[in-house]
Amino acid sequence: MLIALIVILTGGYNVAASERHNPIVGWALNTTFVNSVQRHGDEVSAPELTRAMVDAGASPYKAMCQHCHGGVGASRAEWAQGMRPIPPALANAAEQWSAPEVFWLVKHGVKMTGMPAFGATHDDQTIWNIAAFVQALPEMSEAQYAAYSSDHGSGDGAEGHRHAPGTAPHGG
Repeated sequence: MLIALIVILTGGYNVAASERHNPIVGWALNTTFVNSVQRHGDEVSAPELTRAMVDAGASPYKAMCQHCHGGVGASRAEWAQGMRPIPPALANAAEQWSAPEVFWLVKHGVKMTGMPAFGATHDDQTIWNIAAFVQALPEMSEAQYAAYSSDHGSGDGAEGHRHAPGTAPHGG
């Protein structure tokens, strides 16, 4: 305990995003993250995810998530490579998360990762639509992904994207 306090008070731990965590800290943070998301996801009751929800979730996903997480055949923004932890490519990683877990992640975000909490600015239906879209990513082809509009707020897939009352849309 004394060693941890000394490290904390002296700034002895390198918090630079240009460096990976030391293996023990990385393990502790990742294990805490996974267990927390699973526990909180278990508390969420999911609606039946429909094709309409997947379609409605495409536009907000492309506008809000693609720059960090990429898409099927779509790379994340170059600057996202400098984030620690690097945001997972959801076209692959989505299979390890249930729909309630994805919903919880999108709604509440994750401290110290760059993953924002969208629950304050987006209603639950929009977040469920995004969760449905994320759940569909592993089975989606590049052509299917590319066919979805990225027009945030209008066009294909934008229906169902609503901000919480009294909030303004965020910039993409």
